Amino acid sequence: MSKPPITFEVLAKNGEARAGMLTTRRGVIETPVFMPVGTAGTVKGMRFEVLEDELDARIILGNTYHLWLRPGVEVVRKCGGLHRFTGWERALLTDSGGFQIWSLGALRKITEEGTDFRSHLDGSLQFLSPEISMEVQSALGSEIVMAFDECAAGDAPPEISRTSMELTARWASRSRARFDSLQAEGRDEGRLGETEAISGAQALFEIVQGGAHLDLLL
Repeated sequence: MSKPPITFEVLAKNGEARAGMLTTRRGVIETPVFMPVGTAGTVKGMRFEVLEDELDARIILGNTYHLWLRPGVEVVRKCGGLHRFTGWERALLTDSGGFQIWSLGALRKITEEGTDFRSHLDGSLQFLSPEISMEVQSALGSEIVMAFDECAAGDAPPEISRTSMELTARWASRSRARFDSLQAEGRDEGRLGETEAISGAQALFEIVQGGAHLDLLL
């Protein structure tokens, strides 16, 4: 049986709080954890040596939306994945791009299929869906992949939050289906362990929506 992409062990509890250990193919991450945001694969104004030696950051975040638009998936893929593209050797989590799409406001249109939007870089028409988000994150080669979500405002009324939550749940199912197929393709092609830009050895995390409405946070 192949080794799971990540494992998680609860080390201690205090009421509802807990401390744990998340193990990835690139090392151990103690939780709760501070995860610096490296939108384009790097944390602005900070060298990796500082992140590693002074902050001991075990994981950073990269963003699907921004990396997809610039420098583009093919550029990162040809470099061997986001780790090799940036030189970061510890774990990576890639956001799905859902929040960035939501933040475009009037520049985007959300449908059941996905989101049509205008690029903030050049105004070109683009389309992002659960399937495309999974394909981009697979090429980036992150340890943790986030499901594609529709993000409503935190103060949205209950009916808007419910609609957003239900769409996110449907998109999560589509994200999982495409994610699983990419994992299978990676295994069938025997690429696991050969490069960092692989479709296997990744874990898919869900995103919980519902705003501030406790009855939706199930």
